[in-house]
Amino acid sequence: MKRVVIPARHRSRNQAGMFSRRAIDLWSEGPIDMPHKRNPMEAQIRTLTPLELLGPLNDVERKYAPSTLFSAGPMEIPLPRPRVAIIGSRKASAKGLSTAAHIASVLSKREVVIVSGLAEGIDTAAHETAMREGGRTIAVLGTPLNRVYPQKNSQLQQEIMTNHLVISQFPVGYPIQPKNFVMRNRTMALISNASIIVEAGETSGSLHQGWEALRLGRPLFIWKSIVADSSLSWPKKMLRFGALVLTDPKHVLEVLPSSKGISQIVMQI
Repeated sequence: MKRVVIPARHRSRNQAGMFSRRAIDLWSEGPIDMPHKRNPMEAQIRTLTPLELLGPLNDVERKYAPSTLFSAGPMEIPLPRPRVAIIGSRKASAKGLSTAAHIASVLSKREVVIVSGLAEGIDTAAHETAMREGGRTIAVLGTPLNRVYPQKNSQLQQEIMTNHLVISQFPVGYPIQPKNFVMRNRTMALISNASIIVEAGETSGSLHQGWEALRLGRPLFIWKSIVADSSLSWPKKMLRFGALVLTDPKHVLEVLPSSKGISQIVMQI
C-alpha cells in the first residue's frame, strides 16, 4: 500500500446506454479545486488495489474493477462491512430527499456504512444524514480527489475526507469528463454490498449503478414509490432481472454480510 501527496492546487456502455445528454448539461457547472484551509495541509492519499480495499474479487467482479484506487480519510482498510449505496436523482423531489434521509438514518443506526457519490440531491441527503446520526459514510467520486463536483459540496467533501473516507479511481491530473461518472457508478456498485435507488428518471446516472449491481449479483433495491410510478419503464426491467421492491429500510439488513471479519468468525467457531 503506497502513500502519495496531493499538491494543494493543482467505453462505457451498459443496458441504459451511453451517458445521457441531461448529465452532460448538468456538467456545465464544472468542477473546482479543493479549497485551501486557513492552515494549509496537504491531503494524504492512499494508493490501493481493489484487493487491498475490498479483499479477493471473483472473475465477474474483476471485469470492470479499476486496477488502482485512491482514497483519503481515516476509515480502516480493508473497508468495514456492511456497506450500502443510497443513490438517486440530483434534482430530487422533497419526498425523495426525505426518503433518502430516512433510509440512511435507519441503516446508520444499525452500523451500516452509507456509500454514495457526493452528487447533489439524493447523494447529499444520504451522506449528511449518516454523519448526523453518528454513522459512517464513503463518497465515491467521478473526479480526482483534489477536485470537487458539484462546487456546492466542497465543504461536504472536505468533511468526509477528514472524518470518513473518499475514494476515486482517477489520479490527480486525470481529465474530467462526463463518462467518468459512469465508471464511478460501476465502482460504487463494486464497493457496496447492496444498492438502493431512491428516486430516478429514465436517464438518471443511477441506472448505470443499478445494472452493474445486478451484473455483479449484488442485491439491488428500488424504493416502492418509484416502482409504482407508471411513467417509468426502467423499474420493471430491473425487477425482471432480480431487483427487489423496498418498502421498509430494515429489509435491507436481511441480505447484508456480517460486520465481523473472517478471522473473528473463525475464532467464534
